[in-house]
Amino acid sequence: MLGAVETRSVSPVFVGRAGELTALTEALSRAGAGEPQALLVGGEAGVGKTRLVEEFTTRARAAGAVVALGGCVEIGADGLPFAPFSAALRALRRELPEEFAAAADGQEGELARLLPELGDPLGHEPAAEDATARLFELTVRLLERVAADRAVALVLEDLHWADASTRHLLAYLFRTLRSGRVAVVATYRADDIHRRHPLRPLLAELDRLRSVRRIELARFTRGEVHRQLTGILAAEPDPALLDEVFERSDGNAFFVEELVASHESGCAAAHLSDSLRDLLLVRVETLPEAAQRVVRTVAEGGSTVEFDLLAAVARLSEDELIEALRAAVGANILLAAPDGDGYRFRHSLVREAVSDDLLPGERSRLNRRYAEALETDPGLVRADERANRLATYWYHAHDAARALPAVLRASVETRKRHAYAEQLRLLERAMELWDKVPDEVRGALRPIDYAEAYPACGCDPETTPLRFLDLLAEAAVAARLCGERERALKIGKTALRILEGDEEPDPLRAAWFYVERARIQSNLGRGNGWPEIARAEELVRGLPPSAVHAVVLAVSAGWGMLRNPGPEAIAAAERAVEYARLVKAESIELTARGTLGTIMVAAGDTERGLAELHAVRERTMALGQFHEASRTHVNLSSCLEGLGRSHEAVEVATAGIEMCRVRGLADSAGWIRANLAESLHSLGEWDRARDEAELLLRSGAAGTKPGGTALLQLAVLAVTRGEPATAAARLAEAGARYGTARDPMPQYTLPMAEAAVLVAAAEGRLADVRTEAAAAADAGFPPGTHRYGWPLMLAAVTAEADARGLPAAAEGRPAALDLVRRHTRGLAAPAPVWQAYALYVSAELARAEDRATAERWTEVVTAFEALDRPYDLARVRHRLADALLAEGGRREEAAALLRAAHATAARLGAHPLREDVELLAARARLAPLTADPAAPAEAAEPEDDAFGLTPREQDVLRLVAEGRTNRQIAEELFISPKTASVHVSNILAKLGVAGRGEAAALAHRLRLLDAPA
Repeated sequence: MLGAVETRSVSPVFVGRAGELTALTEALSRAGAGEPQALLVGGEAGVGKTRLVEEFTTRARAAGAVVALGGCVEIGADGLPFAPFSAALRALRRELPEEFAAAADGQEGELARLLPELGDPLGHEPAAEDATARLFELTVRLLERVAADRAVALVLEDLHWADASTRHLLAYLFRTLRSGRVAVVATYRADDIHRRHPLRPLLAELDRLRSVRRIELARFTRGEVHRQLTGILAAEPDPALLDEVFERSDGNAFFVEELVASHESGCAAAHLSDSLRDLLLVRVETLPEAAQRVVRTVAEGGSTVEFDLLAAVARLSEDELIEALRAAVGANILLAAPDGDGYRFRHSLVREAVSDDLLPGERSRLNRRYAEALETDPGLVRADERANRLATYWYHAHDAARALPAVLRASVETRKRHAYAEQLRLLERAMELWDKVPDEVRGALRPIDYAEAYPACGCDPETTPLRFLDLLAEAAVAARLCGERERALKIGKTALRILEGDEEPDPLRAAWFYVERARIQSNLGRGNGWPEIARAEELVRGLPPSAVHAVVLAVSAGWGMLRNPGPEAIAAAERAVEYARLVKAESIELTARGTLGTIMVAAGDTERGLAELHAVRERTMALGQFHEASRTHVNLSSCLEGLGRSHEAVEVATAGIEMCRVRGLADSAGWIRANLAESLHSLGEWDRARDEAELLLRSGAAGTKPGGTALLQLAVLAVTRGEPATAAARLAEAGARYGTARDPMPQYTLPMAEAAVLVAAAEGRLADVRTEAAAAADAGFPPGTHRYGWPLMLAAVTAEADARGLPAAAEGRPAALDLVRRHTRGLAAPAPVWQAYALYVSAELARAEDRATAERWTEVVTAFEALDRPYDLARVRHRLADALLAEGGRREEAAALLRAAHATAARLGAHPLREDVELLAARARLAPLTADPAAPAEAAEPEDDAFGLTPREQDVLRLVAEGRTNRQIAEELFISPKTASVHVSNILAKLGVAGRGEAAALAHRLRLLDAPA
């Protein structure tokens, strides 16, 4: 290896950038105080980004921070998956070995996908939807733990070369990093970010994050160029040289250095080409011939070339190679790599200029030499880079027969690292090479080595050659997993066209592609996927059992579980389990069993269904199939909540969230957390429910359907706490998250309809209550959706009962009540909670028709007293107290019921209910609800009601409730319209409502217009 070599042309003085450097050092200080920081540094090539980062990292180390530096690696035109993060984690592990080991403890197998030194990557679940998210979550948690006690500067350079997986991980890091003493600094070349550059959307996304600060480096001013020249020359520059260099460089720091270097080598500035590329090549051409050969060889090897690899490719003696390197380093064209194991160009602009100057045949020959050297001695490069670099070298050597197997091997390696975007790029390259490769080469390839996307289709993968369809299947899954759904759809269409054109039918492969198409269609919101699933079922019908057959049935059952969990879905799930067992596909079997258990619970076979779900949970955990285990936690907690067993649901959900936290399953945790919030709301733990919903919205799952469920929970919480406007806003956001227009699923549409009914009722919009309830009910309540149907029908009939006596509500009331009767008649009530709801709805129907009795309400209260539903119990106690007071007598019993209801409402913050209870107690002249029940009741003042309405305002309110206008009120009461308007305004203010309709609804709900009891 080459020792230290004196170089020239680089200024030893750090010039300018005071504001930018201050911003970086201040960010590091804030990070050291426990507030993570994220900064983007952009600027054109050569403007001084690297020099700024070097100065920052020097000061960071001096301040006691740990610096972890990683750069995006370019090999030809390709980037290595996760290269900057791998390098940075490697540096962290080297600097903080004990802290790193403790932070990675128990997750080494997953983290080895980024840092192979940690061991062999764990076996992964094929096509696991959240595998990448799991890896990202574990990476962020690792950084937070390592940086728990000391500041860490994580520097990622050259994002313009970043592969898609690196970009996705960086975006996830910036969105979710919330603890630890970490400052993340990423640099990119701004002039390369054209309109279609893949980094551009990421920059736009990060600009929207308030936690990310962007720093743009401008070119040097003339004064700064003067200081730079003074530093380089170690003397005051000649004014003419300063003018010439500033004019030619236009303030670009790197261009300044190159101009000075050329000037010092004897090439007058006035004679230089106006082209930066030519200027850079002039300096290369002044090197000895052997040094020029080495420089050209390094240019084609990638961002950094290892010394031993370079020696094998350059084909020079060791002495000749060292002398050539000494000349190139002395000319400041090449530098030793930071780890001392290779060489790189001092600036990428020089490498690009040299590479562009290579002749096509020369480039191919160099790439072939690199590939041959690497095949001869694979240990010349890091193991985690070997497959990708070999594939790239053979591809650019234009040797299709050698490139295709290498590209396929690289695609397998990237798949193991969950770098699905890079896997897709490699598979597309393999498709490009396919027809250029001789038949004997293709015939030697095996699907068992290169394609795991779909199960074997009745053939022996050990002896059957890899087919083009196998590549399409693998590419379709990779595209789906990396978010390229449109590309996945196109790949699937291509495969189906090929299958339709084949002379020999291949129903199993066709069925698999139809199932994959169904998933993509649903993900893109272009339908529910059923036509494709039905077509797949037709294709496999009558065929011998196979893994594909089991997959088709399992997907069909899963579709039915979400949309129509009836007998057909149960039959499909049972057959999926049977077929999966026959072909020994246990992962498919467990998926189908989880679906079957969920459908059985929905169909009323409660205990057997729950037992199946518990068994699947235990087995998936034992096998390490954590994605399926998390799905089981989602379904099991949901089923328990649907049975009214909310305490058990909370236990299961809490355990599931902890499992997801340990395993890095952020998306799955979002689904479970949504269920947890729902169960906590049922149990009356409203503040905890709110906290869990808000935590979900801050997590990485915020943009998915769990985010919609969290917003829906917050909407229901807001309306029950007397904030209908907030509830309406949350409800609108939830609808946008769900996006159910093309694929309505009852588990989303029915709770949305219930929330819409609650909001409309709170705002006095009875017509909207009826519209929402009718639309949802007419769409039907499929089997198992009684858990959503009962609360919806209760909300609708309660609104009708509260509006009883409103003249404006009379029209349409019989139809509205008939709708509730018709649809509740067929709703199942398989658990005590829904039997209580059935009694509740029946009592509200009676109240809406003015035939409710204390006896009926007593039955409802008794049913809810046996349940863990404090809010519902408080509501029905209020109704029973009202009925008791209306019938006369039993005042003490009514007072006790109101005190209990009031205590619950106060604890929950349920202001409308608390208000109702207090007003009923005031009208009945009961003792204050917070007073000692043994104390005698004090009579209330008779002049005004509990809202402070005067007798005249009560008269006006009665006419408002009848739907009269201000003019009609004036005529009725012999006052002027202006006076009537003043009275109405006062009434609205005292009642705390926004409009006349809401005032009328409140008056009837609280019986403000009745004679005191």
